[in-house]
Amino acid sequence: MQDTRWDHALKVTGGGTGLIGHAGAVLLRKTADQAGLTAALSAALRKAGTSPLLDRGIALISMAAAIALGATSMSDIAVLAHLTPVLGQAPSGPTIRRALDLAGTPAMRDRIARARARARAHVWTLILQAPAGFPWLAIAGKTLTGWLVIDMDATLVTARSDKEGAAATWKKGYGFHPLGAWCANTRECLAMLLRPGNAGSNTFTDHKEVLAAAIRQVPARFRARVLVRIDGAGASHDLVKHLLSMSSPRRTVLFTCGWMITSADEAAIMQVPADAWKPGTGQDGDVEQDKDVAEVTHLLSRAGNWPGGLRWIVRRVRPSRRQMPNLTAYEKKTGWRYSITCTNIPDGGIGGVPGSHHPQYIDTVHREHAVVETGGVRAAKAMGLRNLPSKSWQVPIN
Repeated sequence: MQDTRWDHALKVTGGGTGLIGHAGAVLLRKTADQAGLTAALSAALRKAGTSPLLDRGIALISMAAAIALGATSMSDIAVLAHLTPVLGQAPSGPTIRRALDLAGTPAMRDRIARARARARAHVWTLILQAPAGFPWLAIAGKTLTGWLVIDMDATLVTARSDKEGAAATWKKGYGFHPLGAWCANTRECLAMLLRPGNAGSNTFTDHKEVLAAAIRQVPARFRARVLVRIDGAGASHDLVKHLLSMSSPRRTVLFTCGWMITSADEAAIMQVPADAWKPGTGQDGDVEQDKDVAEVTHLLSRAGNWPGGLRWIVRRVRPSRRQMPNLTAYEKKTGWRYSITCTNIPDGGIGGVPGSHHPQYIDTVHREHAVVETGGVRAAKAMGLRNLPSKSWQVPIN
């Protein structure tokens, strides 16, 4: 990295004088500066007629670094005191609150989003120019070159106190139900919407808003081929129609989503010939045992109620002991547990990915969506999502 105005004399050493603790946070600040994020946030948060003693962009980046060091509240910004010899005096709690309060207004959130998008475009350009290139996903031994994969998922955040917007959740808890979108290629959270705990899992308007915000965060050169993956809880008729409408002459949008199985769907599964079931494929490309896949598009009676261009892929696995109580009567009778994936991946497959038209491969592509639980949701909670929001709804939305 090139030196910035505050780090020209820094060096890494195992001993000596003038050392600081929590040195990893220095790299976070340096990365933000070099990526242009600090400067972009400073410009976005600039307010006419005001001249804060501490740059607001630096205040936000400082709070992000503090969270990485374990901060769980705005007052924990004091953890950056270790870095005073390098970064200067850490912002105070009230300074952070004022910066976040300003950043929480709708107009400022939009400006911050544009600042993040500019910094991301710069960073992705550098990644693309690196020897390894951009991290295109490899699924079951096939690389999805040129395809950007966006995973959407919602999670529950428990409120330990009476916070604005907190409500009872479907799991009989109390708190919030944020909805996010992650880029599977880079494992970045592209967009997130803070919602009350009683917000629905399949609310179309929320999914539409978050997906639109996520795509706006994607640099233009990466928007030509997009694959969106959504679990069954988020899928709805309106969302499927919207996803189908997103493709254009300049952009191809494919998707996979979970499917709520009804008795009509089980009737279709009953009609699948024994020889139509093919062994499933693991994430490493190897054949799976006791896991079979088949296509039921031509057998599904409900298909006529949905837009054209859709396919339905059914998967069956031997249920675990924990899953046994939740099986349907048909599943108990057959000894299999079933799941269905709905997709618009055509019979020709994913462009540039040979063999991606097979039901087994489509099933594998959708199941890989589960990594968002660990690489996305859990990481976000570890980085502060579990503590959001503060008592005021507006302060922590960003």
